[in-house]
Amino acid sequence: MRKGLILSGAIVLAACGQQGTTGGTTVAAAAPVAGKAPPAGKEWTEVVSATPEGGYRMGNPDAPLKLVEYGSRACPYCAKFDAEGYPVLKDGLIKQGKLSYEFRDYPIHGALDLAPTLLGHCVDPDAFFPMLDQMMSNQQTLLANVEQVARGLQGQPAPQTALGFAQGLGYLDFVKQRGLPEAKARACLADQKAIQAIADRYQAANQQYNVSGTPTFILNGRKLENVGDWAQLQPALKAAGG
Repeated sequence: MRKGLILSGAIVLAACGQQGTTGGTTVAAAAPVAGKAPPAGKEWTEVVSATPEGGYRMGNPDAPLKLVEYGSRACPYCAKFDAEGYPVLKDGLIKQGKLSYEFRDYPIHGALDLAPTLLGHCVDPDAFFPMLDQMMSNQQTLLANVEQVARGLQGQPAPQTALGFAQGLGYLDFVKQRGLPEAKARACLADQKAIQAIADRYQAANQQYNVSGTPTFILNGRKLENVGDWAQLQPALKAAGG
């Protein structure tokens, strides 16, 4: 039985990157999908909206290819995909209106993911993906002293844990430097409803897709097995018409 999400001080050393590094998913070959022009005066990469599942979607909401990533802001494999795959998708299939890309935070490391997730959802929708991208690209720096910070947070309630990681790892200063007011950031870190929503979405992902590692990719409602990086995802998209 899968254990519930731990949102207090302990870090869950879970299966970040467990999806595999060899092989791939066989997807039935399909004809190339059609694109669509964006709304007047916009690019599809500028069309971002929240989804009922708690994620944020970029691109044509009616795109024939709908890609969902369950990812962790503290997972190096997710940061690797952000560096290798996200720019290609953004400048290619997303911009062409052929694919929508949705990121859903999946706190596979429990308490460690709590602060960046809360802060990442504290910004306006149009700032969601830039903040996510910058958290991923600065991940190694932000997590440099994670073990030291974690030792001082053992057993603390979730809001105190979130604030402790945000301050100790530098996430609070990081988002302040990128335009998020400190008062708003602190309010988001203390938001009990938002913390519970993170736990609820974690359980929903487990029940619907049996997520066991990050990143996990869902293409048109189907979980891609053994696809954990851009090298594996790219042929699956091509086989689906991308």
